[in-house]
Amino acid sequence: MAEISRKELILALIGAGTKPRLAGIDLSAVDLHRLDFEGANMRGTRLAASNLQEAILRSVNLTGADLQVTQLPFADLNGANLTMANMSGANLQGTRLTTANMTNVVLNGANLTNANLTGANVSGVKFDENTTWPDGKKGSQSSPAAYV
Repeated sequence: MAEISRKELILALIGAGTKPRLAGIDLSAVDLHRLDFEGANMRGTRLAASNLQEAILRSVNLTGADLQVTQLPFADLNGANLTMANMSGANLQGTRLTTANMTNVVLNGANLTNANLTGANVSGVKFDENTTWPDGKKGSQSSPAAYV
């Protein structure tokens, strides 16, 4: 259960300045679509089943974050640090992951259709046969390195 509502979070972000600190809080199943988190510290944040559609997450630290079954279509994660994040079952359709650090990210069952991974660090990315790559290929038909 989320620790904070969308309204409470928006009010907190307004007063937080340019680099909000949201590390380790529970934002599971919260509607966060179109919010601007640019530069935020969200290390270890629980975002499972949240709606981050079209959210701005540029240069956000999401190291070790729980993003399982999170909705991220068309979100902007340019330059984000996603090291060891769990993105199993996440919807990443059309998501911008350019220059993101995706070291050891778990993408089991994630949908990356039309996602942009140009320049991303994808070393150690874990995936399964249910992962859909940017070009629509499934699982072992491709690998994340083919899209950087």
